[in-house]
Amino acid sequence: MKHLFFTILIIIATISCTSTKEQSSADNENLDSANVHQDSLAGYGVNIDTAKLPKPYATKSADNEGKAIGWEEGNTPKAPAGFTVTKFAGDLEHPRWIYIGPNDDIFIVESDDAKKSANRITLVKDTDNDGNPDYKEAFIENLNQPFGMLILNGYFYVANVDAIVRFPYEVGQEKITAEPEKILELPAGGYNHHWTRNIILGPDSSKIYISIGSSSNVGEHGMEKEERRANVLIINPDGSNEEVYASGLRNPVGIAFEPTTKTLWAAVNERDELGDNLVPDYVTSVKQGGFYGWPYAYFGKNKDPRMADKAPEMVEKSLIPDVAVGAHTASLGLAFYDQASFPAKYKNGAFVGQHGSWNRSTLNGYRVIFIPFSNGKPSGPPEDFLTGFISDQDKYEVYGRPVGIAVTSNGSLLVADDDGGTVWKVSAN
Repeated sequence: MKHLFFTILIIIATISCTSTKEQSSADNENLDSANVHQDSLAGYGVNIDTAKLPKPYATKSADNEGKAIGWEEGNTPKAPAGFTVTKFAGDLEHPRWIYIGPNDDIFIVESDDAKKSANRITLVKDTDNDGNPDYKEAFIENLNQPFGMLILNGYFYVANVDAIVRFPYEVGQEKITAEPEKILELPAGGYNHHWTRNIILGPDSSKIYISIGSSSNVGEHGMEKEERRANVLIINPDGSNEEVYASGLRNPVGIAFEPTTKTLWAAVNERDELGDNLVPDYVTSVKQGGFYGWPYAYFGKNKDPRMADKAPEMVEKSLIPDVAVGAHTASLGLAFYDQASFPAKYKNGAFVGQHGSWNRSTLNGYRVIFIPFSNGKPSGPPEDFLTGFISDQDKYEVYGRPVGIAVTSNGSLLVADDDGGTVWKVSAN
């Protein structure tokens, strides 16, 4: 009887140990996921504790950009249950940004680094309204690393790397061959692909907002090289009366107005070479006249050690961003969901395209995240929405890299995958 009692104890202990190991394995999987998301490192979430950010150089600076291998036929990114992902437009040459016209014409920028840029905007149309495009042709060619687009007052505006230009335009027009009118010269070139210039229209249509990234990682070539950079600028539609709206934003590529409050928000690609988990990229409301730290400080008043206590007055005035979205994620795309076909939780929330890391020992980003909003402010931590871009983490292989995001009038989400040569469509079932 005594032997039977001990045998039962051993069996129970074995089952308990096995259960604990299984739970431990599950916890490790969750921890791996959290590590990619930066959850445990205070670099991911709303109202993060900046005191818990890693110290500079806690890990070595890495160089591990994802190597794009392309999508196999039938393979697509993955969305949550209740959504369908389809290829909306393919065979594109580095599709970087998307703009939807007032008649639902879809304009796709095909642009890249100077030596390999297609310098083209392609027009895609769904003429029979079946949800699938049946027209795809070059709309404007021979541009100069184009990015942002805007239709306003009979003009089609394009933000080239070195200038804002515009062309006479009528809604429905399928090709532009006219010579561009330059309305504003912009500082060109830049560190690590900071060539993108975005433009959006202000809420009252009186101002155009322009985002321009820095020309360096952390001002290492001298701040005289950063004139008009790492800023959001505003101008009149004819290019006059330029002002700095906000500064200290290292690379504020995605800019958009929150639908209910009309507050400007930006997705900002932060600095490199301080370690795996520093500095978190962020999505933030942008205050007029606000300074967001670059290059002297990050996430508030955390001094960048490479600036050696330069400009302490700028450190002191540095604002803390609203939402941390992970270090080195290259968060570039930003769009608020202002339609109704997605479930109610997505209404007025923000989608962010994370192009993906290069300065990290393991790949980070390479996904589209969603930030829920309520009453014009983030109401919860970011969550994955479109994933599956990473093919093999150990080999640093990816299928593609998401960038620009646009919301169609029927409530679908379009995602530009530049290295995948594709625009994906996400629809609610």
